[in-house]
Amino acid sequence: MEITKNSIIGDVLDQHPETAQIFLSIGMHCLGCPASRGETIEEACMVHGADADALVEAVNAAVK
Repeated sequence: MEITKNSIIGDVLDQHPETAQIFLSIGMHCLGCPASRGETIEEACMVHGADADALVEAVNAAVK
């Protein structure tokens, strides 16, 4: 699974639950919320004021 800014957070977490800590570390504490699980990484980063490119890089590094 290639993880990009357009990846759905719920899909990433289902395939790679170990990445939850990365999302939590940048303030995405709503990972259990059904709405957040349907957002793309880019959408969630916009809401949380986070850098989507940096998050995608960190998530991809964690799953390799």
